[in-house]
Amino acid sequence: MKQRLKTLITQAARKAFEAGAFKSDAFADVELEETKAAAHGDFATNFAMLSAKQQKMAPRKIAQILVDHLEKPEDFIENVEIAGPGFINFFLCKGAWPPVVADILEQDRGYGQVNAGKGRRIQVEFVSANPTGPLHVGHGRGAAVGDSVANILAFAGYAVQREYYINDSGRQIRTLGRSVFLRCKQALDESCVFPEDCYQGDYIRQLALQVIQDKGVDFIRRDEDEAVAYCARFAADAIITGIREDLKNFGVVFDQWYSEQSLFDSGKLEQVIEDLKSRGIIYSHEGAWWFKTCDFGDEKDRVVVRANGLTTYFASDIAYHRDKYLRGMDKVIDVWGADHHGYIPRMTAAVQATGQDREQFDVILVQLVNLLRGGQPVAMSTRAGEFETLKDVVDEVGSDAARFIFLTRDYGSPLDFDLETAKKKSNDNPVYYVQYVHARISSIQSKASGLGLGQARWEPDMGGHLVEAEEIDLMKALSRYPEVIESAAEALAPHRITYYLMNLASLFHTYYNKHRVLCQDVALSSSRLCLVTSVQKVIRNGLTLLGVSAPEKM
Repeated sequence: MKQRLKTLITQAARKAFEAGAFKSDAFADVELEETKAAAHGDFATNFAMLSAKQQKMAPRKIAQILVDHLEKPEDFIENVEIAGPGFINFFLCKGAWPPVVADILEQDRGYGQVNAGKGRRIQVEFVSANPTGPLHVGHGRGAAVGDSVANILAFAGYAVQREYYINDSGRQIRTLGRSVFLRCKQALDESCVFPEDCYQGDYIRQLALQVIQDKGVDFIRRDEDEAVAYCARFAADAIITGIREDLKNFGVVFDQWYSEQSLFDSGKLEQVIEDLKSRGIIYSHEGAWWFKTCDFGDEKDRVVVRANGLTTYFASDIAYHRDKYLRGMDKVIDVWGADHHGYIPRMTAAVQATGQDREQFDVILVQLVNLLRGGQPVAMSTRAGEFETLKDVVDEVGSDAARFIFLTRDYGSPLDFDLETAKKKSNDNPVYYVQYVHARISSIQSKASGLGLGQARWEPDMGGHLVEAEEIDLMKALSRYPEVIESAAEALAPHRITYYLMNLASLFHTYYNKHRVLCQDVALSSSRLCLVTSVQKVIRNGLTLLGVSAPEKM
């Protein structure tokens, strides 16, 4: 709809210039906005005001010239008005909207698809939780965001790869091994101190019992270094297996799981450090090796190799991100927790230092989740190992409710997640509110089939039956879906689709409560059946991008 209007405005400007009404063929880009009040039409543009500088002419005069030269198809534009300092308001015919129903029925799952990406390769790396414990609800929000962003980008024409980076090397893994080892000793009734800096959760005790069962008592009592190393590998592998399963049950499947340890084993880490040394980007100071991140906009230089010879996590991240681009990625998107905000400048510096443009790297920061039960906070303490895991939440409320609610707000804002609300089968539960529309329309379709109407099939004369205000509102919303997809892909904002679906569901509920879809008039019933079927298809398409199911019955 918007594109057709933009084309007509552009053609009017060109026609006016060729007729000598404008002295210059330089015009601003055409911007159209939906009006907030019906009295101002369906769409408005400030094109005349934006073009005043190029044309050296008063905006209202530019607007009048455009209106005079504007083609006004009878089946599309009903009226055009000039308002205020030079706004142009467009009133569309009722018959302008029904073609969107035909488009949706024809394009089906492809409706809303755009080719903004043009096949460019893009990687979304998300979750990437350290394999030192089970996933918690914060990881769940990051998983829902990352997976939905990947879905949206793929639908927008990008070649997308989903990746999980496994931090299976370094201090945290050594601490994990030590934690399990000490729990093994405690399980054997051996007196030992369990430090506070070790992992406290009950899952550590369970892993310790598995180690004892697997290796026996004598193994724990032999060489401590060997036992700790084994416990670290065993525990990390077991935790990663659990993480894979939890994410699969959450509807998240990765194309690749990338091991940090592989950077050491393959020599990629050493190679990138030597390369940066040779280019003077890494320099020696007080026995350590430092990265000149200040040269790329960071607040201070960063250590990559400590004085004791051990590399930092930053060093691993430099090598890892360099490898992403060597694998052919045109752009890389990392999904991090909001507490990693301060890490962005140094990673941006690393990406630029290894030969990429700043625009080829983006970071999504996901804010915290406040878990509630009936409005009351659920106590969580990661230090004590007492926290609601993602598995607990999914087992209690289901994957659909969890994913949808995680995406009901911009990920840049904290989210209140109430477990009791997520289980309700009422309009208070946002996912139920949207899914119910899909199921209700399935029921209508079944009833229509019983009445002999068959499946929704659009005929050219059906548009004349869809004239009620609520029908026009539905069709306006349906026509907006491709624009929502494009903006969600550009802004990496899946919550825009969530908002859209909730609004579409609201419009359907209003329509359904006021008008009968199936009535005595067969032609009217068939037309309305096509309309509600197009609503159902768009809801299904949007839910699919969010990783949420579209049930036939509820």
